[in-house]
Amino acid sequence: MIRSAIAAALIWTTAALAEMPQAVTDADYAPLDMAQVRLGQMLFYDPILSGNRNISCATCHHPKFATADGVALGLGEGGVGLGPERRVDPDNLPEHRIPRNAPALFNLGAREFTRLFHDGRIEVDAGKPGGLRTPMGSEMTMGFANLLSAQTMFPVLSADEMAGQYNENDVSKAVRQGRITGQGGAWDILSQRVTGLPGYAPLIAQAFPQAEDIGFTQISDAIAAFVAFEWRSDSSHFDAHLRGQDSLEGQPAQGMALFYGDAGCAECHSGPFQTDHAFHAMGVPQLGPGKAAAFENHSRDLGRMKVTGRQEDAYAFRTPSLRNVTETAPYGHSGSHADLAAFIADHADPVTALDRFDRASVVLPALPGASDWVHFDTEEDQQALRAAVTRPPRQISENEIAALVAFLGSLRDPVALNGRLGIPDAVPSGLPLDR
Repeated sequence: MIRSAIAAALIWTTAALAEMPQAVTDADYAPLDMAQVRLGQMLFYDPILSGNRNISCATCHHPKFATADGVALGLGEGGVGLGPERRVDPDNLPEHRIPRNAPALFNLGAREFTRLFHDGRIEVDAGKPGGLRTPMGSEMTMGFANLLSAQTMFPVLSADEMAGQYNENDVSKAVRQGRITGQGGAWDILSQRVTGLPGYAPLIAQAFPQAEDIGFTQISDAIAAFVAFEWRSDSSHFDAHLRGQDSLEGQPAQGMALFYGDAGCAECHSGPFQTDHAFHAMGVPQLGPGKAAAFENHSRDLGRMKVTGRQEDAYAFRTPSLRNVTETAPYGHSGSHADLAAFIADHADPVTALDRFDRASVVLPALPGASDWVHFDTEEDQQALRAAVTRPPRQISENEIAALVAFLGSLRDPVALNGRLGIPDAVPSGLPLDR
């Protein structure tokens, strides 16, 4: 009897691990130019790229918070401070929160990442100008090194993120007037700021020695190169297990068997970076301002539907990679869950979970006048969110959740979390850095 039980367990374990990914190798990443990486490091941390010269990429994607910001929905323009301590500037109140949770930046330089943002609104498309599909359509300039480079061009245009509110500065004015590309456009203004600083000249010359002049395309290429280098993450305990250099045992091994087996996590969190890069409606509670167009008056964030226009894509969001996930709370596109175990429990049966969701648990910086719970308190919107969920509920015990969390802990990568170049002591603009 004991032998048969052991045999059955081994058979089940083998079946459970049938979808295990291959180990990550250098071939999974594009080669990088280290001179561009070094230039990108400075640009990533330099507030010079924000309209009011007060926000950098690192403000919302800081290594102190595992390349995110540690809150559900962050404060961009009009905020001061870093992470959960960030607060409103009483002399420059933000108009809105940033409507989606700041995603982590791990492995975005890997070749398989061909869609970015929570809704995948930019993606590789050979049939589009420059091989990319973006919200800008044919106006998008050509010459990006890759999709990640194109992604960096959009936060600087957002009034709530980096550009500043309308009429506050030359960048925000250009954005409001629809002047994005070309001479005098928002990207050109930012490029001129960078090239006008003597401290950037030698870095630019080394990074782009053949270029007589550089524009924002090269600036974004450099930032992308830095992100790809700094936060490549493939040296976790799980990676060592896949390479046969070590093994997972005990609770993490139990969690791995569940993840790739009965818990069904790998149905969406598949592949070497635990994502299928597809879009799924999982009933994550919606909070904050939502993503209404200028002519709309609602607090809904319909996710992928805003990109495709298809009703079946309502409330569907891109499957996130789970690398370093134990460090990247809060979770969900709205940052609705501060606790990973609680998120897993609610993810298993999201419709039922909406009935017990505790809004008091959400980590939100105070914003006077914010209407954060309009969607949650609107019955019609809640019913639509529930109806969008098509995955059947799964029964999962507290012990199984604990095992899954232990497995996810094996995806923690100290090398990536620490960063390879780190935060510079200073940037060429001389502006203060977020630390």
